Amino acid sequence: MPKQKPEIRKHNFNEVALGYTADQAVAEAERCLQCPKPQCVSGCPVEIEIPDFIRLIKERQFDEAVKEVKRRNSLPAICGRVCPQEEQCQQQCVMGKAGEPINIGRLERFVADYEMNRGTSTISKQEPTGKKVAVVGAGPAGLTAAAELVKLGHEVVIFEALHKPGGVLIYGIPEFRLPKRIVAAEADYVKRLGASIETNALIGRLFTIPELLVNRFDAVFVGTGAGLPQFLKLPGENLGGIYSANEFLIRVNLMKSYAFPEYDTPIRIGKKVAVIGAGNVAMDSARSALRLGADTVYIVYRRSKAEMPARAEEVENAEEEGIIFKLLTNPTKFFGDEKGWVKHMECIEMQLGETDESGRRRPSPVEGSEFLMDVDTVIIAVGRTPNPIIQRTTKGLETTKWGTIKAEEETGKTSLPGVYAGGDIVTGEATVIKAMGAGKKAARAIHQYLASQK
Repeated sequence: MPKQKPEIRKHNFNEVALGYTADQAVAEAERCLQCPKPQCVSGCPVEIEIPDFIRLIKERQFDEAVKEVKRRNSLPAICGRVCPQEEQCQQQCVMGKAGEPINIGRLERFVADYEMNRGTSTISKQEPTGKKVAVVGAGPAGLTAAAELVKLGHEVVIFEALHKPGGVLIYGIPEFRLPKRIVAAEADYVKRLGASIETNALIGRLFTIPELLVNRFDAVFVGTGAGLPQFLKLPGENLGGIYSANEFLIRVNLMKSYAFPEYDTPIRIGKKVAVIGAGNVAMDSARSALRLGADTVYIVYRRSKAEMPARAEEVENAEEEGIIFKLLTNPTKFFGDEKGWVKHMECIEMQLGETDESGRRRPSPVEGSEFLMDVDTVIIAVGRTPNPIIQRTTKGLETTKWGTIKAEEETGKTSLPGVYAGGDIVTGEATVIKAMGAGKKAARAIHQYLASQK
């Protein structure tokens, strides 16, 4: 797929990947073998009939192709950009056994963008059931569940704590990877299907889950994600210039500090930035810091490149843009200047041993290998956990020791009647597409539950 050149894109927040032209999309679709027993469909958490929409692209029936995608997925422009297709549908593609798999995600993005440029249309819905469902959280799980429930004939109200819908899609993923206009358009599509969205509505404070069930709704879906940052708990971590990735990306993305002073939310970035971690959030943070004016940006990771959890595409983009990878390296302490601002980061070299429960080789420190790095900004990107407000205000809702909500994997059913949950609030921090798949499963289960309530 065409993309901005690294020397240009590292100075702007415009989308890096530029998308297929119609001819490029058709050429890619023509590679599809149209397998009689396609394996790719089993790798799609939202169950898109992949060969069918690819065949329609091949035949240049683009309008029909996007209708086919939207039968199963209400957020295709988002999925086509941030879903890890290489670990999902494309991993199952038989073409990948002898060469490159079909670029399913890029084709999905193409048809979604094609429709968006021409004006989106909505698909048909079932007759109203008279039932009303509250969806808590307008992230990928909540938007998906809402869209599916509306199509099944239910009245749906989405409650979103922030001032814009999108959840992690809008506060966590930078403009250069997922433009805000795309998220806004997909959320607007869910509204045009029939769902209403109430922003600035923090459930657990405005209403509790029991109050929603008693006063207004027949069922509730909780899709509030994992929005609380984790820290390293190291000496000096409270120095100025040390951010959680959560705070940093919210300021950059949702509050548009990259457009200061047009948007009055400045963020201070120094000249030497270290990002701790190697997931997609770390790559997003590092690449954002570079665009905000840093001279040198490091990714500091305690394992090797082979163990990085980030998508290979995002690692490649970061490398192209000049991000420096300090691998087998772990911070141990932070030192500040006389004004309380971070100045140095003490690190220790690591070595890899046997595999741990995650399937990755376990890192251990190399004795006597400590060294100092000069840094004036540090971004901690080592994971996020769920906000506990709903768990604490919902009596009888069972949770795990990690603070996530206990829910059945195939239905999202929780310990409370009529209450379902899905996405990161159940699994811990995971992918957008897995959250969407959970939202879809929960919507089906909620529909069955409501049908049983006379």
